[in-house]
Amino acid sequence: MSQDIKIWDVSTTGNLSEIKKSKLDFEQRIQDWLEQDISIISPNLLVIGKEVQTDYGGFIDLLCLDQKGDIFIIELKRGKTPREVTAQALDYASWVQHLSNENITNIANNYLNNKFDLELDKAFQKNFNTELPEVINTNHHILIVASEIDTSSERIINYLSETYGVSINAVTFNYFRSEDGRELLARVFLIEPNQVEENTQRQNNSKRQPNLSYTELEEIAQRYGLERIYFELYNNLVGRYFTVVSTTRSSLSLKKGNKTIFTLIPVESNAEKGLKFRIYTTRFAKSLGINQEQITNLLPLSRYAWENYPGATPDWCGHEGFFKDLNELDIFIAGLHNITQDGNYTRT
Repeated sequence: MSQDIKIWDVSTTGNLSEIKKSKLDFEQRIQDWLEQDISIISPNLLVIGKEVQTDYGGFIDLLCLDQKGDIFIIELKRGKTPREVTAQALDYASWVQHLSNENITNIANNYLNNKFDLELDKAFQKNFNTELPEVINTNHHILIVASEIDTSSERIINYLSETYGVSINAVTFNYFRSEDGRELLARVFLIEPNQVEENTQRQNNSKRQPNLSYTELEEIAQRYGLERIYFELYNNLVGRYFTVVSTTRSSLSLKKGNKTIFTLIPVESNAEKGLKFRIYTTRFAKSLGINQEQITNLLPLSRYAWENYPGATPDWCGHEGFFKDLNELDIFIAGLHNITQDGNYTRT
């Protein structure tokens, strides 16, 4: 529903004077404003790309990430017809949904390096004060930006959201200029953002599923006969070296502060190979005040180098592998206790 927004200036004497709406040179200015301060749409967004070219020849005006690692497509109406703007936004979404962590990281690093001399992980940490999720783009969202939304566009957007649970919305900006030259901008969402989220969840259109519980991860380890290794690692690492434990769809993450350092991955384990692990070697060494070679030498022989994304900084690299049996586990735990002078190790 179109809204006629009016603004009044209240003087020191209490008199009201209406500030007239002015014509906004939308295409020239609104994209720059959004790029400079995306919080005028949402405080929970980080711009990671501008004029991002898709494989189909189009250009996404702005590409953003939220704190969950979801992608936001910001598309300016730019005088397009209702059919054109919604079709184009949906076309972009069909491309975005298949972007891998590597694709998104490359897009983000190209933009963030040029603009702020930052990599994605550093920019994400700075913006949200939390670590970049290991898996990003499990969901994507569309936001159409315009100076006004016609009734046909309203019908299409509401239909997609309410009937099919598509995470799509529109936001309009009304521009005002006071007599003394001050500029004012008013923002209105077509659909309340919370309602868009409810519509999406109601239609079960989201790829994001709840994380596995501690019990579910234990049961998976037990299914492969790996429960002893799983519990020994947990009992000897948590509390002694790590203070925070959380779960994902596949793993148990051991953290110090807000950084994941060691993960146990029952979902990718099996009876033949053993219990899969992943270690951020640089983080581990720094957290314990020891060198990386000492840690690496304690890991099972199945270990191999791993990086979160191609060309990742050392903080986002480490090793993966499998603890095949209790002997390999004993070598790791006993060696770790010895290096850190944390006492003798006795298997429980």
